[in-house]
Amino acid sequence: MPKKKTPSKKSKTKLPAKLVKYLEKAGVKHEILEHKTVYTAYDAAITTRRKINEIAKSLLVKADRDYYLVILPADHNLDFKKLGKCIGARTKKPVKAVKIPGEKIMEKLLKVKAGAMSAFGGLHKLPVIVDKGMSKAKKAVFSSGSFNHSVEMAVRDFIRMEDAVLGSFGVKKKIKKQKTVKAKKVVKNKKTVKAKKKAKNR
Repeated sequence: MPKKKTPSKKSKTKLPAKLVKYLEKAGVKHEILEHKTVYTAYDAAITTRRKINEIAKSLLVKADRDYYLVILPADHNLDFKKLGKCIGARTKKPVKAVKIPGEKIMEKLLKVKAGAMSAFGGLHKLPVIVDKGMSKAKKAVFSSGSFNHSVEMAVRDFIRMEDAVLGSFGVKKKIKKQKTVKAKKVVKNKKTVKAKKKAKNR
């Protein structure tokens, strides 16, 4: 009889060797955080037990014909217009369109799997732009290109080693407050209360 196939467990992704060499060459103090598989910045915050604003969100952005690696706090959304102005000030050319390319373009351009892009633009030969909101945190957790590893380092060291441009293009996410349901007051029937008082007086 044929043997039953047992479902294979998902193997952990390895820390890219290129990143290890890249960090060693830069000589920047850092810490490699090994953790369970995470796909979002919020998952990374919970898993690494860090504040959400200490998690760096990495986005591949296309401004007209050029590509950039944009870094901003995980609790911020990207303001495309502000980013366009920031890039325009850097290149001294007005930016007409800013968008996030699809996963297929990212895979072809960077030669990485979907979601496996690191925060280090030097590895991908891309200019890095960092939102000023990141500087509020002394240290931050950056994507390594692995779903099971992250890199923690001082924000100023990251900016220096990536020769990153600073700009204000992040908008803090609005968290909806949960509505609290007030308990209804139980009002006793006045007639029954009066009747009980009369009964006691007799």
